Amino acid sequence: MKQGRPESERDTPGAIIVFDGVCVICNGWVRFLLKHDRKGRYRFAAMQGETGQRLLAAHGLDPHDPSSFLLIEGEQAWRDTDAIRRVVTGLGGAWQLGHALVLLPRPLRDRLYRTVGRNRYRWFGTTICHVPDAADRWRFID
Repeated sequence: MKQGRPESERDTPGAIIVFDGVCVICNGWVRFLLKHDRKGRYRFAAMQGETGQRLLAAHGLDPHDPSSFLLIEGEQAWRDTDAIRRVVTGLGGAWQLGHALVLLPRPLRDRLYRTVGRNRYRWFGTTICHVPDAADRWRFID
């Protein structure tokens, strides 16, 4: 069984990913990161929660539009495919190959991302927000 982060480190914010808590794809992404982010680098805030909505608004995104993906590290923020690339490469190891995403021009990457984002509920349905087990609960913000 995985161990949670020690109490002394639980207040360290790390990088925060704001995700759509009712999106099937987004919840799958969170489960993927929980499995592969062995260093516990990423924490999660559902956009439906108070913190997620505040973070989206603070970075110029509509907190009621679930089509954006936001990554916040310290004072910097990334969105959409730039955020995805940064998260994947942040896992280290073979995931560094995620840098290859820059070979596709950003307008094309983001257009594809937005198309999936606009249609994901219709194509994949919705779900309840991922409920973390006790070992991972510290990684979720409200």
